[in-house]
Amino acid sequence: MLKPLVFSLFGLAFLWLALWLFAQRAESRAEAAAPARGQIITVNGSPMHVVVTGPKGAPDLVLIHGSNGHTRDMSFALAAKLASDFRIFIIDRPGLGYSAAITPKGDSLRAQAKQIADTAAAMGAEKPIVMGHSYGGSVALAWATYMPERIAALVPVAAASHPWDTPLDPLYRIGSNPVLGPLVLPLLPALVSESYIERALGDIFAPDTVPNGYFDYFVPKLSLRYRSMRATSFQRANLLAEIKAMAPLYPALALPVESVHGTKDITVGLSIHAEKLVADVPHAVLTRAEGHGHMLQHSAQDMVVAAIHRAAARAGLHPKR
Repeated sequence: MLKPLVFSLFGLAFLWLALWLFAQRAESRAEAAAPARGQIITVNGSPMHVVVTGPKGAPDLVLIHGSNGHTRDMSFALAAKLASDFRIFIIDRPGLGYSAAITPKGDSLRAQAKQIADTAAAMGAEKPIVMGHSYGGSVALAWATYMPERIAALVPVAAASHPWDTPLDPLYRIGSNPVLGPLVLPLLPALVSESYIERALGDIFAPDTVPNGYFDYFVPKLSLRYRSMRATSFQRANLLAEIKAMAPLYPALALPVESVHGTKDITVGLSIHAEKLVADVPHAVLTRAEGHGHMLQHSAQDMVVAAIHRAAARAGLHPKR
């Protein structure tokens, strides 16, 4: 009775090791296909990856990517539309892309905001305009809420801002589990096919379409690396509690806020988040992207660019012409 059990355990261990080796090769290929394009600097003892573009002397603008993302999401097309008018800092959030996590069990919105603010400041941006998408919008809100003296204006795009009642995705429940996370997450690059990723990406963009060339430029498997998925799992598992603690503080915000949100966004619902945000924040303005979904930095770029320009004007900053 014991012998078959031992053989089964050895078989499972061998299978796990084989998949892990395959996953390691997949991670290496993803890093080769999408290397760091900016500078990696040490901030508060942790490596942070920042891409800087735009003319010196222009208003400073920080772009913060969403969950499972990295700098290439913002640099695919949006940054180029802003680079003639702003000095842009695109920063990998802690644990994602080529930035290191600050703590091993999930960096809070507040901790991420401070680390990104310190990174921007180290590069010369002391009080920038901050645009954040989705989870990155939550980080941007934390920046404005907890460090208002270090931000000129806020542009939350499809941002999660208020509590919701849907359960945590099973992948993040597993990924944040102390036992299952280290067993399952290292195998994802081997188990998840590119065709599956393409379908999932299509669902995130829906009802909009994925832009031509985005998949190859973004390299989604860079986000499937173990350290990235572990950081994302903890961040997402902790998000709801952090939002519940932060939302009551919004009425005290006194900076210009230009929110942009898609009316067809089923990932971060308009009525649950953006509409409540502009009701809570005295100086907030909401632009509804009619018929658009969640990925507005691609599908409604002109609206996002216009919102950033309005935020700059309201903050008394004048884009470089």
